[in-house]
Amino acid sequence: MRVLVTGGAGFIGSHIVEALTARGHHPVVLDALLPTAHQGPEPSLPAGATWLRGDVRDPATVTHALRGVGAVCHQAAMVGLGKDFADAPDYVSCNDLGTAVLLAAMAEAGIDRFLLAGSMVVYGEGAYACPAHGPVRPGPRAEPDLAAGRFEPRCPRCGADLAPGLVAEDAPADPRNVYATTKLAQEHLAAAWARTTGGRAVSLRYHNVYGPRMPRDTPYAGVASLFRSALARGERPRVFEDGGQRRDFVHVRDVAAANVLALEAVDDRAPAALTAYNTGSGDPRTVGEMAEALAAAHGGPAPVVTGEYRLGDVRHITADSARLRADLGWKPEVGFADGMAEFATSGLRGV
Repeated sequence: MRVLVTGGAGFIGSHIVEALTARGHHPVVLDALLPTAHQGPEPSLPAGATWLRGDVRDPATVTHALRGVGAVCHQAAMVGLGKDFADAPDYVSCNDLGTAVLLAAMAEAGIDRFLLAGSMVVYGEGAYACPAHGPVRPGPRAEPDLAAGRFEPRCPRCGADLAPGLVAEDAPADPRNVYATTKLAQEHLAAAWARTTGGRAVSLRYHNVYGPRMPRDTPYAGVASLFRSALARGERPRVFEDGGQRRDFVHVRDVAAANVLALEAVDDRAPAALTAYNTGSGDPRTVGEMAEALAAAHGGPAPVVTGEYRLGDVRHITADSARLRADLGWKPEVGFADGMAEFATSGLRGV
């Protein structure tokens, strides 16, 4: 199958292109090579892939890229929390306008299969249970609490300590920053496209993806990349809060495999507006544990816990990926220890 992979020169996209090629598909890579994510030369693609440099926000470029395509894997996006709210227009333009232009061109071309790089950020905080009130949804953490080192959310009804759990796809959306808001808007656009055209839309809600080719440390990079870059400079990784934030770190090759399975899946059910799948390892770890694993594998200095914080960060968010396993037969293959050891000793290129 000929598959358009937007953002296919990037961190996750390039692994998807390789996985598609290995399965006998013909990827068409469309990437604008924006400098916030790409600092090196044009990518080297596997044999059989087609390279197009262009912006997904440009209708003519997208129309050209869609010729002969049977499905679209949409990875192009501006990611991360960025620097401040001044980034909002760029996030909305790259993520939401780009998605709208792409879906409109797909509708015109009659392409009926769309796979979106979704994100766990649409949930806000993860799942919590109060010993007295059961499942609860705490609001955003207050800056005075964070400044005082009170990082754990409390029950909004009684103030009790909460037990974090796994978040499932039916959890209410509660985006806490501009990036998260644009990722939720992308899902709404895809759902509207599916209802209008009868197409099939899937969102893989990635959790904390890491691995080879992760972008270098910019304001838009992930925490694993920041830690890895600090170690490469001989510096101690700086762990915010108390290091107890729980995340689901999933290897990029496992994420690429999930994308291929979702694109190849045959679904005989009536088309839904959009099907969302959490895409996580199922092995929750703390940010502190991740920093320690990277430092040990790298042979560098031990992490330092700073107590610093960022407004808009959530405390705990870990995945229940049972739906993805059950529906598509996916399971992660790269364990935490092996994946972190590989990442700690692999070079970071400006992809």
